[in-house]
Amino acid sequence: MSCTTVLVGKKASNDGSTMIARNDDGFYDVKKLVVVPPEKQPRKYKSVISHLTIDLPDNPMSYTCCPNVDLKDGIWAATGINSANVGMTATETTTTNARVLGCDPYVTYRKAKSKKEKDIPGGIGEEDLVVLVLPYIHSAKEGVIRLGQLIEQYGTYESNGIAFNDENEVWWFESIGGHHWMARKVKDEEYVIMPNQFGLDRFDLDDAFGRQKENMCSADLKEFIEANHLDTNNDGTFNPRLIFGSHDDQDHVYNTPRAWYMARYFNPRTYQWDGDNADFTPESDDIPWSLVPERKITVEDVKYILSSYYQGTEYNPYSSNTSDHKGMYRSIGIARTGVMTINQIRSDVPERIKAVEWVCFGPNPFNAMIPVYANTDRIPGYLSKVEINVDTANFYWTSRLIAALAESDYASTIQIINRYQNAAAAKGRQLIHEYDLRIKEEGYKPQTIHEANEMICREIMTIASNTLSKVLLEASRKMKCNYNRADN
Repeated sequence: MSCTTVLVGKKASNDGSTMIARNDDGFYDVKKLVVVPPEKQPRKYKSVISHLTIDLPDNPMSYTCCPNVDLKDGIWAATGINSANVGMTATETTTTNARVLGCDPYVTYRKAKSKKEKDIPGGIGEEDLVVLVLPYIHSAKEGVIRLGQLIEQYGTYESNGIAFNDENEVWWFESIGGHHWMARKVKDEEYVIMPNQFGLDRFDLDDAFGRQKENMCSADLKEFIEANHLDTNNDGTFNPRLIFGSHDDQDHVYNTPRAWYMARYFNPRTYQWDGDNADFTPESDDIPWSLVPERKITVEDVKYILSSYYQGTEYNPYSSNTSDHKGMYRSIGIARTGVMTINQIRSDVPERIKAVEWVCFGPNPFNAMIPVYANTDRIPGYLSKVEINVDTANFYWTSRLIAALAESDYASTIQIINRYQNAAAAKGRQLIHEYDLRIKEEGYKPQTIHEANEMICREIMTIASNTLSKVLLEASRKMKCNYNRADN
């Protein structure tokens, strides 16, 4: 599953919040946002892909998630925030190399070849992770611990990166082969960019096997590396990206350009990004995993960069230029995105409203955000009541229709889209601010949260519907069978 992830530490954000965000770039999956209360959380979980059955604890918390509407391939819960104000996004598909997989192969489902044999279940993967982890953790670090235990016990059939955040910390977890893993705390003053590659470019093994203040890993990782001669670094440093990752020709078209553009956006003057003397190019394998941004990062910044398509460069696929490089690199915002959320955990508001989930459906270059208070027992129908068939009564299908129509006539509609995105973000900001103040004064009441989320959705529904009307009109004007009496 090709995705793009951005993580923001609390001192790197403009308001002291932590943020984890990811484009879920599936296969045009129809998505919705729901709340899973404790009584709806399964006690015995069975994976569709790997046919693995896992017994789950009896004490789950409620949590939001973004499952597939069509469950034929499993839940694919994607992202969410639980009632302890812990966020999770799963997963960023990453890459690994043959050396690693030769030592610790993926754990894949094997169907019995005859009636005398039994099926052999596979490990856990993206389909499963949110359901298996998020309802049971009270901090970002607890998320790392629980997921690490599950990977060691059951294995996995794919390489993934997973993010966790709470009010104070952001952690990044990467699986290694079938049973190994490592995780790092994002420094408070830094942000992280992840474009479908093994990301970690530094790691403190001493800390991981000691205090575990900022680094954690599977118990035998050191021995695993040494026994299998995996460390190819020649300068005495420990670089996990070189040890566990892969760098092939496809990476330079599909992955590294996204890292280049994101880092270029947040740190335009820190390095030289363009020209013959560039420190990093779109095809550089050593773009830093984390950096201190040149200015504080906002929710809107995260939305913009995860919607981007190399604006301001010769690689922009929508540009009117005639450059040979136009569209040569995989954009960050692409057509098949199902959902993007920014899981924001704030520190300057009461406990029950710390968690805000900013939700986008469909292709990010043409969609808009809706913020909702995540600590609730129900989600408005505009986000949660989504069916497999097209229906503009919900945000998912409205967003996908806007995107399909707008992209077909980019030049005529991009200003409409820009105004739409700004109007929705401003209205969402305004209402969150107003209800924050009200809740601070009146105290937390479930009904107030319901009212707030419904109001936000209703207001942005109006903005989205008006936008759909405008882009539809522009598309209609460009239809071929348009005739006038004066046509001769």
